[in-house]
Amino acid sequence: MDEKQMHGADYDSIQEQRTDELSRLLDNRDMKLLQRRMEELNEFDVAEFLTEIEDNRMPMVFRLLSKESAAEVFANLDAPEQGRIIDSITDSELAGLLEELYVDDAVDMMEELPANVVKRIMRTATPQTRALINQYLHYPENSAGSIMTAEFVDLKKYMNVRESLARIRRIGEDKETIYVCFVISADRRLEGIVTVKDLLLADDEEVVEDLMDRNVIFASTTEDQESVSEKFSDYDLVALPVVDKEGRLVGIVTVDDVIDVMEQETTEDIEKMAGMVPSDKPYSRTGPLEIWKKRIPWLLFLMLSATFTSMILTSFENMLAVEAALVAFIPMLMGTGGNSGAQASTAVIRSLSLGDTEPEDALRVIWKEWRVALLCGMTLAAVNFAKMLLVDGWILHNDGVTVTVAAVVSLSIVFIVMFAKVVGSMLPILAEKIGVDPAVMANPLISTVTDAVSLLIYLYMAKLLLHI
Repeated sequence: MDEKQMHGADYDSIQEQRTDELSRLLDNRDMKLLQRRMEELNEFDVAEFLTEIEDNRMPMVFRLLSKESAAEVFANLDAPEQGRIIDSITDSELAGLLEELYVDDAVDMMEELPANVVKRIMRTATPQTRALINQYLHYPENSAGSIMTAEFVDLKKYMNVRESLARIRRIGEDKETIYVCFVISADRRLEGIVTVKDLLLADDEEVVEDLMDRNVIFASTTEDQESVSEKFSDYDLVALPVVDKEGRLVGIVTVDDVIDVMEQETTEDIEKMAGMVPSDKPYSRTGPLEIWKKRIPWLLFLMLSATFTSMILTSFENMLAVEAALVAFIPMLMGTGGNSGAQASTAVIRSLSLGDTEPEDALRVIWKEWRVALLCGMTLAAVNFAKMLLVDGWILHNDGVTVTVAAVVSLSIVFIVMFAKVVGSMLPILAEKIGVDPAVMANPLISTVTDAVSLLIYLYMAKLLLHI
């Protein structure tokens, strides 16, 4: 696409035109031009193109890529496409592909592919690559060690700038990042970091020891990946060194890996907040039976917990029979309570995950939510009181809706909202305090609690004001 075509067009439309051009070249079997066009594109865009063509043609098109481009494109494919490509290439081609892949990308692939494919990969890998992969696979799941890469630039503090830049040029091509270099001792202990910017702006004879930053932010191999992502956010990092128990540098985590972690952690929290057991597969690659297994535990719990609601209604059956108009407002009150609790819990869970709120802030959070609840409750109560008298009583001529009944429902709203918001903010903090994921204390559980208590508040308010 020339400059005139690009002018005035947005990026998505440009990408769509490029994809259409690749498809056209493939249909016309112009493989030389197709190869040249793919080499010009970003590896992610090529991977997207490969997923859109037929399965039987995809390996053939993949083979057109150069060895370096093939590895980068392969890392951007999902596990099913990776599996099809592995099935279509020879052992020598697979070995070459593995050598070009970054170790963390190879490990991610191994965790997704079937066991028989993994065995073939390990069989064709070089002893050094096999040892690295095994080392990464033995780190705890979702730890810094499991997401780090061993491809980084290391320098010695006695090197001068000229020697350091020469080393970066010599080994940098195969490293995942060269913008941050890590200074290590003879026994590989992390001593500091220096950026390429620092080196380029310094005199040739200046030594690394005088340029490096000794105040290094680092992670341990067993540290949780969520904690790693928080460090990237807090300190605006490009790469984070990972050290073992002895303080030796064993790898780095780069910002592209952290973006994947953030996406994974957010998806996990959303699934928990929706009352599902988190899945390690995308929705499009999860079968109905597996989805059923993830969703049914919470559905069963919520269904059985609704027994408390029915027991409360049964115990107040005679009172509701006397004032039947009260029954019509039960769904609205329970829904208001659930929604109020969900608002508070979502806000607090997000604040906890961002590190903005700590369990020690419990009293401050509860006091804030109590004031918010009072304002929300009074607003909802006032609107509801006017609505019941004007719409239910006057327009719809519902004789059961008296001023007293409207007052019962409206006052109940105030207390229900106050209870729901305080509980909705308190339960996630309690979960964090005892070491449970706060997302578990989300909408389904809070709704169950607030449903039962909302009913009790409403019915006891009716008993008090209506004398029934």
